[in-house]
Amino acid sequence: MKHFLLTWLATAVALLITSRIVDGFIVNNFVAALVAVFIIGLVNAFVRPILQLLAFPITLLTFGLFTFVINALSLWLASAITPGTGFEIKGFLPALLGSIVLSIVSSVINYFLRVVE
Repeated sequence: MKHFLLTWLATAVALLITSRIVDGFIVNNFVAALVAVFIIGLVNAFVRPILQLLAFPITLLTFGLFTFVINALSLWLASAITPGTGFEIKGFLPALLGSIVLSIVSSVINYFLRVVE
């Protein structure tokens, strides 16, 4: 349970950092980031596997690079599901750049959390 909460909080912090780096990727406050992380988790659990299965041929042709597009679509969908919560992505390009920056920032934060434990 402790690991889950730390990961949730770290991802929320990563979302806030990403919103400061990428224009059009908006997270108003920490509570909005926590809600967004929850919704992103639900989208990643239920919708993303279906998208990956449907996009498998193009992912194979692009040597896995289409996964960035699937990640962007998942983030964009999570943003669309949560109107008025303070989490908003204004278009596909901010979603694509945001997904790349978010994965890098999350990886760095999770690395430091593993070192501290």
